[in-house]
Amino acid sequence: MAQLKRVPLADQAADALLARIRSGEWALGAKLPGETTLAPQLGVGRSTVREAIRQLAGRGVLDSRHGSGVYVTSLDAQEDWEQVVRRADIVTVIEARTAIEVEGAALAAGRRTPADLRAIRRALDARMVPGQSVEEHVDADMALHRAIVVAAHNEVLTELFDGFVPRSRRAMVDMLRLRPVADAAGDHDAHAAVVAAVADRLPHVAARESRAHLDALKASLA
Repeated sequence: MAQLKRVPLADQAADALLARIRSGEWALGAKLPGETTLAPQLGVGRSTVREAIRQLAGRGVLDSRHGSGVYVTSLDAQEDWEQVVRRADIVTVIEARTAIEVEGAALAAGRRTPADLRAIRRALDARMVPGQSVEEHVDADMALHRAIVVAAHNEVLTELFDGFVPRSRRAMVDMLRLRPVADAAGDHDAHAAVVAAVADRLPHVAARESRAHLDALKASLA
């Protein structure tokens, strides 16, 4: 028997708001009522309304303007980002990750703080903890890549990277179960080279090493 899944209240509230927008209750460019009005209409708290608005803003339907209000910017939602990524072939995901991470590494080399560098180095060490399961190793690897992107101090790049994590993680776990890394030391050295370039504030080298690593990962899937 299939199990029923509980849908978070914020997701339900977002769906309800989207349905009202699609029905024409609010025209393109219209300002939505405030949280104190929407919350009782939807039967949820104000924090849930805020999260629903944030979701719809992320999908291009609403625009929250500080000090002004929330406005309708599209009469329908873009396809959910996670659904798009989930269907994507892992090679396609790696190509998109390359676009994000190469630029992220270059920016991180120029912008990283001492705290960023400490976080990156801790994440690098965590990839090589003995006795890791496949899942633990993949999670540690993702944490390192994310720490580098975060050090770029570009919120859009971080959000884009996070969008690929669920699909990329599943694919990497499956791949490593079938075909473990033959040269773990070499793989670690490739990551360490990116970290070293970020530490030394060498944007071009960081970008080059990041691209080389991801290109090698892509080639291994051929």
